[in-house]
Amino acid sequence: MPRSSDGSRSLSTRTMDVLGAFGAGHTALTLSELARAADLSLTTTHRIARDLAAWGALERSTGGRWRVGLRLWEVAAHAPRALPLREAALPAMEDLYEATHENVQLAVREGLEVVWLERLTGRGSVRVLTRVGGRFALHATGVGLVLLAHAPASVQDQVFDAPLRRWTAQTITDPVRLRAQLAEIRRTGIAVSEGQVTDDAVSVAAPVRDGEQVVAAVSVVMHNDGPLSVAAVAPAVRATARAISRAHTP
Repeated sequence: MPRSSDGSRSLSTRTMDVLGAFGAGHTALTLSELARAADLSLTTTHRIARDLAAWGALERSTGGRWRVGLRLWEVAAHAPRALPLREAALPAMEDLYEATHENVQLAVREGLEVVWLERLTGRGSVRVLTRVGGRFALHATGVGLVLLAHAPASVQDQVFDAPLRRWTAQTITDPVRLRAQLAEIRRTGIAVSEGQVTDDAVSVAAPVRDGEQVVAAVSVVMHNDGPLSVAAVAPAVRATARAISRAHTP
């Protein structure tokens, strides 16, 4: 359904629409691309982009494309769900990385998606589709499965009611199988996602808690044919999750 015209949206909404045009694969946009993504006229888009640039939320490259500015990143870094948790988690994540030399990731749930807060990786780590600040579906990744397993029933129902995207032949898209997997995650305290996002990777994840509440998930994403096995890595991932929980909880 097409959006409403410029005048029927508040200035703050139109400004958020301009900022929302940026994302993975859309990090440098022309004014026309910004206007099209925000469903605004060129004149309105230019005025908003100019004001955002004056504040530091946007920058303009020498080629004329617009990019997210450092000041916006600086403000976002102070999000209470992100910075304290990330700072509490980093020492334990670094220990886990030194033990595995594979991707170590920290994520939270935002609505029906995973948002990554931190990722440690090395030159030999398996390729992943994730990035810090990026979003992904809940039902396929290790951290996503942990967060979905401990999400309210209303959130789980919304996920199951929508089409479940398939990335590989191993992605679980059958709601019955997925519900059974979530029950197993709650029982064991560990999630294993093998070949569900990329064929060559396996993710082992565990919940980070604030008291009884699951507030995040930490994982190792490693080569599925590498020297490390799920059985060998799972205790270390659990221990890392417990260490982060202790460090994060006052």
